[in-house]
Amino acid sequence: MPLLSIILLLSLVSFAAAAAAAAAAAARTTPVPCPPFLSPPTNTSFPFSTSPRRGHPSFHIRCSSPHSLISINSSRNCSSAESLAEFVRDGIRVEWDPDSDAYFRSCASCAGVCGFNDSAPGKPFHCFASSARRRAGAGGGGPASGVSFPAARRVFVVIFIAALFAAACLLVILLSFCASAALRRRWNAGDEPAASFLRRHLHLHHQPPVFTYEQLHAATGGFDARRKIGDGGFGSVFLADLGDGRLAAVKRLHRHPQSPAAAAPIRSFCNEILILSSLRHPNLVRLHGYSASPRALLLVYDYVPNGSLADHLHASPRRRSALSWSLRVDVALQTALAVEYLHFAVKPPVVHRDVTSANIFIEADMRVRLGDFGLSRLLTVPDACSTDGSRELVCCTGPQGTPGYLDPDYHRSFRLTEKSDVYSFGVVLLELVTGMRAVDGRRERREAALADLVVGKIQVGELRQVVDPALVGNGRSEAEEQAVMRSIEAAAELAFRCVAADKDDRPDARELVEELRRIHGKLQEIPSKGS
Repeated sequence: MPLLSIILLLSLVSFAAAAAAAAAAAARTTPVPCPPFLSPPTNTSFPFSTSPRRGHPSFHIRCSSPHSLISINSSRNCSSAESLAEFVRDGIRVEWDPDSDAYFRSCASCAGVCGFNDSAPGKPFHCFASSARRRAGAGGGGPASGVSFPAARRVFVVIFIAALFAAACLLVILLSFCASAALRRRWNAGDEPAASFLRRHLHLHHQPPVFTYEQLHAATGGFDARRKIGDGGFGSVFLADLGDGRLAAVKRLHRHPQSPAAAAPIRSFCNEILILSSLRHPNLVRLHGYSASPRALLLVYDYVPNGSLADHLHASPRRRSALSWSLRVDVALQTALAVEYLHFAVKPPVVHRDVTSANIFIEADMRVRLGDFGLSRLLTVPDACSTDGSRELVCCTGPQGTPGYLDPDYHRSFRLTEKSDVYSFGVVLLELVTGMRAVDGRRERREAALADLVVGKIQVGELRQVVDPALVGNGRSEAEEQAVMRSIEAAAELAFRCVAADKDDRPDARELVEELRRIHGKLQEIPSKGS
């Protein structure tokens, strides 16, 4: 609690300073000594006196009982109005002889303020109540002392302000402790804004299991770097042992509290849970649960041990060679089935917005699962600008996605439709045909994007120059080789249509499935050696 310690220290220092100021003000209430006199006093340091041979000769008071009028000799250095005002402000100490002055004898025994009744005959002595503004006290036959009440008021004000400031500091400390305790309770209870949002919007029958942060922290070995199996724009993926024999993939979203884009991971987190919790398809990654803790936003998925399509195509030539053309067509067909489900079986339709080879996961039995729905969006508004009269649904939003897979029409118009997923799928299909990456800075600038490279080759009839060498040859007969090449060309032609510049020229997901089934069926007629 370093902040609270600093506040407490500042409060103590401030209170000590205020107390010192009050003490200094109190010290100033003691009457200042009388100014020096040109001739020494006779037998006392106090100049005023009504008794002979007492006080300073220049300040001798001639009384007309029962009251006295004090006048100061104008030839002395205390005679100015400023000096007199100083006497009155700081208080005057008066000595008297109780044996020779009846007035002062009466004043000595008065419990209030000494005075006289100006309207009474003889102006006798009068003792006023103690609530008067000034009180003179006397003891025995000694001198009486006056106190300057304006100075006393200053002391009171300083002390009052010091006490008020100390109380305010204590209040701040108390509120800080209360806020800290509330934060700890919120931390322990996982009361993250994302958790509150999900509780409000998730339907009860779609509610995925909720894990605690501690459970997933233990399951991943404290998010051990040796258990990291993937990394993406929004988070890192760790292998987790859930303790019941199940292995899972836990995605921990990156948090950047001070960044302007700090809300993006939270939106992605909530979006993925809301969408995946309502989807059921064999070719989609299944969400096992989540944890919305202030310490981390965590998503729990199926663990796919065989890696992603990108791993198989780009990690090593050996793995790419093991992925035959028949297997590649099967991967494309299963991915198309997942996209068709999102576009046609779900209401409202879901646009994945990030269909890439890195988000297509392959099981050990080569079953495909499409994952990472962090950028997915629901389509709810009819597109009034559609040129084919289909009134397709659209979502107007800023372009987001992976470079090389991002629909250029969406990038220009900010109008997201299902055809944006079709474009991305076309790029994946080109990867399957060529074995090349979607974007490669080592290629010439105009061919850095795979879609630009292959489209250019197809337009000039040079597709075979970019076909993956691992798909050609392999001891097949000439007839088998020609059958495989016709299948590759058919897939390349389908990909060419998918990446058309105008979205209205692209096929929809149903057409993709239909054409890939046809290509897949033709391949089954070729001996296994040739596929």
